[in-house]
Amino acid sequence: MGKRKNLAQLETMSKDSSQISAESNSEREIVTTRLFHANKEQMYKAFSNPEHLAQWWGPKGFTNTFHEFDMSVNGVWRFTMHGPNGKEYENKSVFLEVEKPERIVLRHLEPNHEFLLTITFTEQEDKTLLTWHMLFESAAECKKVSRFVPEANEQNLDRLEAQLLR
Repeated sequence: MGKRKNLAQLETMSKDSSQISAESNSEREIVTTRLFHANKEQMYKAFSNPEHLAQWWGPKGFTNTFHEFDMSVNGVWRFTMHGPNGKEYENKSVFLEVEKPERIVLRHLEPNHEFLLTITFTEQEDKTLLTWHMLFESAAECKKVSRFVPEANEQNLDRLEAQLLR
């Protein structure tokens, strides 16, 4: 129950960033950005349409089976990621905010690490800047996953870029 309480505090603090100093926040976050040659609506559709999302979600070589996808406030997203090595990763997230086509906030609950994920889409002329912001409950948890998450995020966005070109 302690983790759930801490994540609830993260949700509250993410809505009022004045409660978190930049210094403490930077030790608990991983931020990935990329400029895409697509408009915000196309970007949002790639995240909100489960058929599109299942095609690109995850690092290189992963595939997905979606069991539940309710992209509404408090809606649940349950899926299995199938790794290229044959290992399966059960995932569960809950959507906290859905602001079409600007922002998606979800709390990732499983399998091995919990975090708050905020995805924003910012138009820049005929392109969209995607910001992928992961906020962990502790600097130690962030440090533990920082060995593989930044590269995995880049691979994920590579797959999104390829999906958008189809």
